[in-house]
Amino acid sequence: MTSVLAQLAGVFSQLSLLSFGGANAVLPELQRQAVSVHSWATPQQFHSLFGLSQAAPGPNLMIVTLLGWHVAGIGGALVATLAMVAPSALIAAIATRLWHGLRDRSWQRTVQAAVTPVSAGLVAAGAVFAVRASTATVTGAVIIVMAAALALTKRVHPLAVLGAGTTLGLVTTMM
Repeated sequence: MTSVLAQLAGVFSQLSLLSFGGANAVLPELQRQAVSVHSWATPQQFHSLFGLSQAAPGPNLMIVTLLGWHVAGIGGALVATLAMVAPSALIAAIATRLWHGLRDRSWQRTVQAAVTPVSAGLVAAGAVFAVRASTATVTGAVIIVMAAALALTKRVHPLAVLGAGTTLGLVTTMM
């Protein structure tokens, strides 16, 4: 059990340092590590855990906690979550303090402008992963298109979109 916890800590602490834009930015690598490298979950199990993490309220890193739980119970959930949060939180705290002290430097705006598209690209890669995982069925594809259309064209609360999509998904799977 200790070696599994150490593996979880190693994987998630590394991903923590790459997760510009949140845990969804490293979702493709998280899936590769969990499914292909460590065999902690099958592709179907991983997609189920991801779906559950997105349906649950709370931070987008819930997949990390659920995967840790799946692999090693409560200890795995704690280790995975702490390993994902602690390194980046520590670096963010230090960087914020340093960044604030350098706020009058002209190069600061250049660095911010350079990091923003990288972060957006990583988040977009996570979105593509989620779309691929959700389009395994025609119903999933229809729900994605409907949710995207609502989000882009109407001022609909995200919880309403989530509730409607979940209800549609449940109704169609029970038929």
